[in-house]
Amino acid sequence: MAEAMKATVASMLKGIDRYNPENLGTLEQYIDIQARENAYDLEANLAVLKLYQFNPGRYSLNSVQLILLKALTNLPHTDFVLCKCLIEQQYLEKEEIKRIVYLHELLETCQFPQFWHLIRSKDTKIPVAGITGFEDSIRKFICHVVNITYQSIGKSTLSDFLGGLSEYQLTNWMQKYGWKDLGSLVVINNQEENIKTKNITEKIDFDSVAAIMSLTR
Repeated sequence: MAEAMKATVASMLKGIDRYNPENLGTLEQYIDIQARENAYDLEANLAVLKLYQFNPGRYSLNSVQLILLKALTNLPHTDFVLCKCLIEQQYLEKEEIKRIVYLHELLETCQFPQFWHLIRSKDTKIPVAGITGFEDSIRKFICHVVNITYQSIGKSTLSDFLGGLSEYQLTNWMQKYGWKDLGSLVVINNQEENIKTKNITEKIDFDSVAAIMSLTR
C-alpha cells in the first residue's frame, strides 16, 4: 500500500499543487501508512509541515509527532533537523514535541541507555508503539556509531546501548556487523587493518618559487 501511495503522492507534490491544502488529508493518511508499513518518504513529510505553516488551522499534532519520529529512524541523516526547521516555534514549545526533540538530542550525544529508558517510560507518552520497525531502525544508527567509534566494547555496555538485548538478540546484531565475540568483550574493528599509507606529491611551478625568492632578498 505504501508503494502505491508513494506514486500518488509524488504526483501531488509536482508544481503549484504541492501547496494545495486539499491534499493534506491524503498526505496525513500517507504518514500513517509510513508508520504502519515501515516505509519512509521525507519529501512528502516536509510538504506536510510546509502546508501546516500556510494553514495553521489544519495543524495535526499526531502527524507532526509521527513525522519527527520517522525522521529519527533515518539517522545519521539530517532529516530530523530539516523537519524541525519547518515547525513553528509555538508548536516546538508543546510538551509532546519537546519530548521527541529531547530524544534526538540523546541520540546525537550518544546517551543511548537514557534514550531507551525514556521511550519505555509509561509517563513519557511518546507514540513509538505505532511505528513499525522503530526500535530496530534506532539500533542500526547506534551500531553505525559504535562501528566508527570503538575498537572494542564490553558486551554488557553494547547490550545497554542497543536497548538491553538478550544474549541471542545481541549475537544476531554482532553477526550482522561482523563483530567478534570474545566473551565479555566485543571486538568492533581492528584499526590497524584500516591504516593505509598515502603518498602526497606537491607540485610547485617556477613562478611560485620565483615570487617566494624575491621576498627573501
